[in-house]
Amino acid sequence: MPRRLRRRAAVTGHTRGRGGTGGALAFAAGPSGERCERGARRRGRGRRTVAVGPGGPGAAPAAALSPSRLGAVLRRALWWLVLTVTGGVRRHGQLPPRGCVVVANHSSHADTAALLAALDARHRPAIGAAADYWFASPWRRRVCRVLAAGFPVRRTGGGMDDLLSMADGLRAGRAVVLFPEGTRGADGAVGAFHRGALVLAERADVPVVPVAIVGTDRLLPKHGRLRSSPVRVRIGEPLPPSATPEDARAAVAALRTRTPARPLRDSPVRRRVAAVAASRLGLLLAFVWACGEALSWPLMPELLLGIACVAVPRAALRLSFAALAGSLAGGLLALQLANTGLQLPAPLTTDRMRAEVRQELAAESASAVRHQPWNGIPFKVYAAEAGRADVPAADWFVQSAQARGGRTLTVGAAFAVLGLLLCRFRRHYGVYVALLGAGFAAGLSLVVAGWS
Repeated sequence: MPRRLRRRAAVTGHTRGRGGTGGALAFAAGPSGERCERGARRRGRGRRTVAVGPGGPGAAPAAALSPSRLGAVLRRALWWLVLTVTGGVRRHGQLPPRGCVVVANHSSHADTAALLAALDARHRPAIGAAADYWFASPWRRRVCRVLAAGFPVRRTGGGMDDLLSMADGLRAGRAVVLFPEGTRGADGAVGAFHRGALVLAERADVPVVPVAIVGTDRLLPKHGRLRSSPVRVRIGEPLPPSATPEDARAAVAALRTRTPARPLRDSPVRRRVAAVAASRLGLLLAFVWACGEALSWPLMPELLLGIACVAVPRAALRLSFAALAGSLAGGLLALQLANTGLQLPAPLTTDRMRAEVRQELAAESASAVRHQPWNGIPFKVYAAEAGRADVPAADWFVQSAQARGGRTLTVGAAFAVLGLLLCRFRRHYGVYVALLGAGFAAGLSLVVAGWS
């Protein structure tokens, strides 16, 4: 290939960083990238070209070379929805109308999602990503390109070339997002900035825009798990392309100081309920409640799931299985007791309910319980009448597991989703419980009246 064409070839590579996306940018913007840039300047040849095979980790991604406005819109909608569910995201300020290099603090893997949700889709933001991690396998490469508009940045040499390959996109109006710290901070402080982002801005003659991200360190802490937290993204005034890394770091640190970290307001009632629901006591309570309802207790376990799963959605699956186990155990016990002639109290049930269940059992035997999730007749009525009809316990267990399992697990999952959607309003949890109780009482009254 002629030397002139080699110099013009745009090549991108890719490497893995311990800090995920931010780690890759550290390598690209760090010492190895600086040596590459200084060497190129000494030789007077401009940007150095590295030949990389089309299928290897250094291959240029189509998302970076052929950006799509529709793709940017869909990515922004996706991450906005995700962050809305986990506490909300709010932006202050806006990017300049032309292309720019965005430099932001880095404390969480959720920083990329926060920026993609907050930045305007018209800038088609591109995120640098570690080449030997995010582009090391086909599925990771697709995930990075599709969900983050990622472009690969190499760690072991060539990182500056990868950054400079985005200069044309910057001139065309794109925003290139870099985390100059290079790795996630653990204490919330803004670390030292590498100069790769500033070199890219100077080469493309575009401004450097400082951005502060607050709240992601609580949303997804380093080496921690996802939790609910509001996220704030504050965009500062553009800096000139000639700005230094110290200037950019000071601007980001000042923005972060001006953006208070306000956790979600919570309800004391919700905190107490969540503490019990997430413990072993919560599992025991769900089991006993469901078991008691299958015997005599008038309040169905779905009411408990509505209270507990909204308070702590991550415990919904455990609580639902505990309630299902209790319901099945209570159903078997009720069947055996009725089979021996013992009749337990059954409040809020009617003779018409029992007559309907006897007809269904006579026609369908144990499979008659499949009607229970939909007709409003309590499970304890089916269990007791099945015992009086001498339905085999094994058949009863199998059929009731299918009927009760589908209903209990679905209700638990639905309340967990509701809890995620309402996490921003958790301070009103007491009002929610009151409305849930009133709605349940009204519904129960209608069911009993309908079967009277």
